[in-house]
Amino acid sequence: MIIKLQKLNVGDIMAKGKRKKRKKIKLRHIIIGVLIIYLLIVMFNQRKLMNNMKNKKANLESDISKLEKEIEELEDEIEDSDTLEFIEKTAREEHGLVKPREIIYIDRGKFKNSLLNFFNRDKK
Repeated sequence: MIIKLQKLNVGDIMAKGKRKKRKKIKLRHIIIGVLIIYLLIVMFNQRKLMNNMKNKKANLESDISKLEKEIEELEDEIEDSDTLEFIEKTAREEHGLVKPREIIYIDRGKFKNSLLNFFNRDKK
């Protein structure tokens, strides 16, 4: 039997070891890189979502303040609804009523669209 011995250099052994380590390091770098990219995408989407939520919150708060103001005006109107002045104003504006012996003068140029339409609606 003939046994062939192959000369192994220390450099060859080290080269084979380095190649294996480089592949593992590259795989780690790829995994870390993918994780970093994923985290950046998630953070970007979260920031976008937060901005949208802040805008919605601001819009809702402005709507709330407008509605609160309208509620106050309506409450004031309800409080004033028992007064004689409010009843008279409503009777004149909404129902077209006048006091006895009162004459209404209409400036056709000024109230052409609003009052004339009110008085002419009964004729149609």
